[in-house]
Amino acid sequence: MTSSKPVLAISAIAPIVLLAIVIAFLLGPASTFLQFGVVLPEVSIEKVEFIENEIQATVRNTGPIDVSVALADVNDRIQPAAIEPDSSLKRFETALVRIPFDWNEGQPYEIGVTVDDGTRFTTQVDAAFASLEPDVDLFVFLGMIGFLIGVVPIMIGLLWYPFIKKLGKNAFNFFLAFTMGLLIFLGIDAVLEASEISERHLSSIFNGELLIATVVILSFLSLYGIGQKLIKTNNLSTLSKGLTISLMIAIGIGLHNLGEGLAVGAAIALGEVALSTFLIVGFATHNTTEGLAIAAPLTNSKAKIAKMIGLGLIAGTPAIFGCWVGGFSFSPLFTLIFLAIGAGAIFQVVISIFQYMKDKSDLLSNTSLFAGVSVGLIVMYLTSVII
Repeated sequence: MTSSKPVLAISAIAPIVLLAIVIAFLLGPASTFLQFGVVLPEVSIEKVEFIENEIQATVRNTGPIDVSVALADVNDRIQPAAIEPDSSLKRFETALVRIPFDWNEGQPYEIGVTVDDGTRFTTQVDAAFASLEPDVDLFVFLGMIGFLIGVVPIMIGLLWYPFIKKLGKNAFNFFLAFTMGLLIFLGIDAVLEASEISERHLSSIFNGELLIATVVILSFLSLYGIGQKLIKTNNLSTLSKGLTISLMIAIGIGLHNLGEGLAVGAAIALGEVALSTFLIVGFATHNTTEGLAIAAPLTNSKAKIAKMIGLGLIAGTPAIFGCWVGGFSFSPLFTLIFLAIGAGAIFQVVISIFQYMKDKSDLLSNTSLFAGVSVGLIVMYLTSVII
């Protein structure tokens, strides 16, 4: 029995050691033998900002070899440029290309960089817009936008609580299914938005689609395990289960709104969105349904105003922080990750609501389930059209 333990340990470690030896061989003595053909460079232009009399482009080396940025151009015309901190870029390293240029607001521009082997990489800006200077006014402005698209509509949606509370059992089941429809739409919307960010701003080297799928699954499994452990460990009553479901919904929506805030803040800072009263109204209409989703599971309990406000803040406040981070320091990679985390959290909440409905009532019919989910999806689609 004792002798079998060393054998077991060796059998576990041996494949890892052998794999390490093979990798070392391929990267060392065999590297010259394996290098045939031409290794092509790849540079991604991740961000373009328009400063007074200057265009600034953030570039990243996303290829397999080191490169050196040799030239910069605007609309295919070579321009003098300063490259900070250095023109030489190792893999995944970034540099800031500063191009003195008298640009015109609202005009389209093609920004290009050429590396030392003559390969040119470009990105298109549909309309130039002066980048916002970080200051107190911008901090307050972005905070107000996050407050208006996150906290305010959710708090308004929570006002449906007294109405839902007076509904009968069948109507209550319908509204829980309706909540599932709302959340399913939000989850799908987050995945699609993350995919769009991956396509527009993220290099293919990061495998954006696979990253989204991985993060969504990990987020779903993690939060589902936490939720189930919370319910079983505390042996929650029916009333407490409702509060737990609402809390999980608020957390899921909060994670979703953080990702949304990152995207909105970045769009504002880069001038890709011209904010207007109509746009704010569209966001408010769309996100008000999130408050309804939080309120629905609470209708069998005497929810205190403080708890309702707390749940609303958990769901809405992340939009404020998202707008701040996105406006001052936009990162496509982290925005994608947070949107995917939010999607996984929301899908987890959908499963939790379904289990809650199934355990709570034997009267749940397929008709009420399908009708509620369908109406929820339709309402979310119609309100999204306004945005």
